[in-house]
Amino acid sequence: MGEPVLLTYLHEPDQGELGAYSARGGYEGLRRALSMSPEAVTDEVDKSGLRGRGGAGFATGRKWKFIPKDPAVTKYVVVNADEGEPGTFKDRTLLEGDPHRLIEGIVIASYAVGAHLAFIYLRREFYHAREMLERALAQAAAAGMVGRNAAGSGFDLSIVLATGAGAYIAGEETALLESLEGRRAMPRLKPPYYPAVKGLYTQPTVVNNVETLCHVAWILAKGYEWYRQQGPPILISVSGHVARPGVYEVPLGTTIRQVIDRAGGMRGGRQFKACFPGGSSSAILPAAYLDTPMDYDALAKLDVYGSMLGSGALIAMDDTTCMVEVVARTVEFYRDESCGKCTPCREGTMWLGQALHRMLGGQGRVEDLPLLDGIARGMTGTCFCPLGESVPPAIYSTLRFFRHEYEHHAKTGTCDVRVMA
Repeated sequence: MGEPVLLTYLHEPDQGELGAYSARGGYEGLRRALSMSPEAVTDEVDKSGLRGRGGAGFATGRKWKFIPKDPAVTKYVVVNADEGEPGTFKDRTLLEGDPHRLIEGIVIASYAVGAHLAFIYLRREFYHAREMLERALAQAAAAGMVGRNAAGSGFDLSIVLATGAGAYIAGEETALLESLEGRRAMPRLKPPYYPAVKGLYTQPTVVNNVETLCHVAWILAKGYEWYRQQGPPILISVSGHVARPGVYEVPLGTTIRQVIDRAGGMRGGRQFKACFPGGSSSAILPAAYLDTPMDYDALAKLDVYGSMLGSGALIAMDDTTCMVEVVARTVEFYRDESCGKCTPCREGTMWLGQALHRMLGGQGRVEDLPLLDGIARGMTGTCFCPLGESVPPAIYSTLRFFRHEYEHHAKTGTCDVRVMA
């Protein structure tokens, strides 16, 4: 599986301290970046092949190149640390264990795009992460790595730590920007499609997530060729019915089966049944897809609507799992987290939830299966933002691969999986 990169020092108890971080090579990437031109820094990140680790998988260097070069234009860098996708906890792990790595990545990104003010939008529930970040920011400022004349380069940067209100919708980048500006976290009208055109306070803005910027710090420290030789690496949050849930670092393209093996295999010797390969917004894949690479393109090319790497959250389920219950709980989450701005999401999640819970309560009908499919189709390609679009993949995939479970619920009012388990 190769040597770890992002997790190399994560479990060292003093990694959050500036002295220990610097002794282990910390801020070397920043010093190298500040000796280069901003364009050269962006090219280095682009050549590395780094893609955003927040879900969309957009090329990071390309995103930075969208920002106008005019120094008279105010630009911002915003860190999306509002990690709320069910099953995803890699960003929180990085924030709590290696906060200076994020700070270093922020300064490098800000220098590359010409931003002098950056924001970290942190999920409210991450209390320990906030403490670690506040301490690390104070240490970095005292050492001259952040603030006026960062690392003696003449480049000025202020970093503001902002706390969200615990809304999943704020993970959508334009809703996050609305929240930062003091309004309710609701997605913005499009166009413009990218915050790089009109972002925070209507100015060009780069929005990257925590893991992405931690990669940036390593890329500038070691060089893009070294980074590409590492896989490139990616963090996977592994949860569910595995023996050792946790965050695992693997080369991009490692198969689902191999990741589960890294996590100790299925708990109690049970059989693998299905998984969300990329968090709850991805399609549910059965055992036939175990040898699929955990890779943006490989998952997207599958013959399963909504299959994607997404937020890198592998949720494994064994043969005791009722897929109708899983889908009902998934729909319930998105129903509760919907901002209510668009009708397909607001109404679709509610009606799906009612049909599923009726089925689980023993009152289902065979007619509910085409009803579920029809509602999901009404939500596909019609929602205002990705939240509503995250619901249909679980419906489509389970109706395709586990249709017999729906039919058993509808015909008998009972769960055959629970009886067998």
